[in-house]
Amino acid sequence: MTVVLQVSDPHFGTERPMALAALERLCADLRPDLVLVTGDITQRARAIEFSRAKAFLDNLRTPVRLTIPGNHDIPLYALHTRFLHPYQRYERVFGPAQDSEFETDDLLLIALNTTRRYRHKHGEVSPAQIERTAQRLARARPGQVRLIAVHQPVAVTRSSDVINLLRGHSEAVKRWSEAGADAVVGGHIHLPYVLPLHERRADLPRPVWAIQAGTALSTRVRGGIPNSVNVIRTGPGRAASAERWDVDETAGLFQRVSSTPLL
Repeated sequence: MTVVLQVSDPHFGTERPMALAALERLCADLRPDLVLVTGDITQRARAIEFSRAKAFLDNLRTPVRLTIPGNHDIPLYALHTRFLHPYQRYERVFGPAQDSEFETDDLLLIALNTTRRYRHKHGEVSPAQIERTAQRLARARPGQVRLIAVHQPVAVTRSSDVINLLRGHSEAVKRWSEAGADAVVGGHIHLPYVLPLHERRADLPRPVWAIQAGTALSTRVRGGIPNSVNVIRTGPGRAASAERWDVDETAGLFQRVSSTPLL
């Protein structure tokens, strides 16, 4: 079995000490194979925020960590840096801001950088990214669950969030479904949910899920939902589930509140 701990939108610079301690405890208990950080690691892409984020994530001592930047990880007000060196501060700490992947016998996870320096907060997946990802999905081994990680959502539950949808999401989900994708994992809007995209879209040839995470550590919670992370488990026979873990303010611990079978 492979265990993935999805940590999204921690927004270092607005992090809560209680949530930090709770996530350290959860990680120690779960001992995940991968910590997946799906963007907005910092609040304002400041060097001190990246430094604090790296120190915390390093302290989790997980075997593998995979990060992608969010729109908050590109400087907003330092326009010279934003347009000429948008990922400079991110890359000093986390390495190249490029598409990457992680795989085990039962999981293939492809992580895409969907931020763009010419967009304020909205994300975009390019035709080249869509096709490269589809070709990689098609080469997945038969026993692997196939996931794609992005920052912005490919499906939303509230009309007010339609503006936050990933640009190119409709074409991407259809092509990835054709290529064998099982789920698209994201963050950005600080609302956790799991949606069956195949029940919303008649053009998808196979089931695909949208798995969204809340904010793991920030004071910037939304919708009355506390700090939240996801745990994705995959196993033999392409078994897969997505669990939502919310922080219990009284206990100071993350606790599982739901589990959705994906396959």
